[in-house]
Amino acid sequence: MKKPLTKKQTDFLDRITKECKSKWKLNENGLVDVNGNFDISRRRFKSFSGIKFGKVTGSFDCEGNKLTSLVGAPQEVKGYFDCQKNKLTSLEGAPTEVGGGFNCRSNQLTSLVGAPKEVGGSFDCEGNKLTSLVGAPQEVKGYFDCQKNKLTSLEGAPQEVNGDFYCSENKLTSLEGAPKEVGGGFNCRSNQLTSLVGAPKEVGGSFDCEGNKLTSLVGAPQEVKGYFDCQKNKLTSLIGAPQKVGGSFGCSHNKLTSLQGAPKKVEGSFKCNSNKLTRLIGAPQEVGEDFYCDHNQLTSLEGAPQKVGGYFDCNRNKLTSLEGAPQEVGGSFYCYENPITANTLELILKVMQTKGLEYKLALSSVKSKIQVKEWELLSKDVKFVSEDEELGVRILGRIL
Repeated sequence: MKKPLTKKQTDFLDRITKECKSKWKLNENGLVDVNGNFDISRRRFKSFSGIKFGKVTGSFDCEGNKLTSLVGAPQEVKGYFDCQKNKLTSLEGAPTEVGGGFNCRSNQLTSLVGAPKEVGGSFDCEGNKLTSLVGAPQEVKGYFDCQKNKLTSLEGAPQEVNGDFYCSENKLTSLEGAPKEVGGGFNCRSNQLTSLVGAPKEVGGSFDCEGNKLTSLVGAPQEVKGYFDCQKNKLTSLIGAPQKVGGSFGCSHNKLTSLQGAPKKVEGSFKCNSNKLTRLIGAPQEVGEDFYCDHNQLTSLEGAPQKVGGYFDCNRNKLTSLEGAPQEVGGSFYCYENPITANTLELILKVMQTKGLEYKLALSSVKSKIQVKEWELLSKDVKFVSEDEELGVRILGRIL
């Protein structure tokens, strides 16, 4: 026998459904079904006023209140379910079926037990106090976000995620338990990872593991459709890195002494600046955008890519020669603050395809003294394409 609703409860339901242009009814089990959306967001409610919901054909939004429990929440929601920014410590009472996304971020959850088993959209539990993902849905059609929690393991994580997977800013020491396939990007930056073993084998977007304690890239996916970022770790080698990267590849601010293991071709930029490299052997031979190798200990450009679509930056190294430099550079060529000798300037003039201030800066930063006869040799057959470049050469002439 179903329990009748109080006048206060019916008035409440009438008011909200009128605002949402939806309709409600009490079903045979005493549960309130809603045809359409039900939105009670940001009203400072502490409960559902004793009402128990059944099915909601649209979305159910109770975000931004003071709820401490989901008891009474709908059992089935065809659209999205949003309970973010409350004071929830448990998901007990949450819908068992959600056709759209499920958002419980910015609460005080320590567990996902009680969460729906399957979500038709995304699942967002960012910014809680989770120490485990046990209870999470095992299949997520959209993205899965568990960033900014207290996770030390990915055990219990969904095994199939069609969108992005975010687990950054936790206390992860391992990726064991991560999904095997991710349709979008995978972001595990700012954790305490020492290894990528357990990472997805295939990533449809980008892979970001910046800011961990990685000493090896073994376990990384071998094909990444977007960018690959392993900056700010403790890497001494790139062995294990993906061999196909559709975007940029960032490995700066590590302890690299070699680029062995890097992909042969990078569609975007390649950033290996701020390491301990003395040579570029192992670098990609074709880079679609910029190549940064500044702030290393390079004494040679041996191994540098021969084709760079954007800038080539080898500033602040120990280069005395540009032998091995790329023969095709689509942007500026930077080589200032190196002890470059006069006989390397011919290479500068040949490989630099730039104008204006960048050109002047590179030429005027050469600190070596040049003999007049060498200058005459370098100036021979040089074609200036703008007054800016002519000015750059005059600046160089004043060094003589």
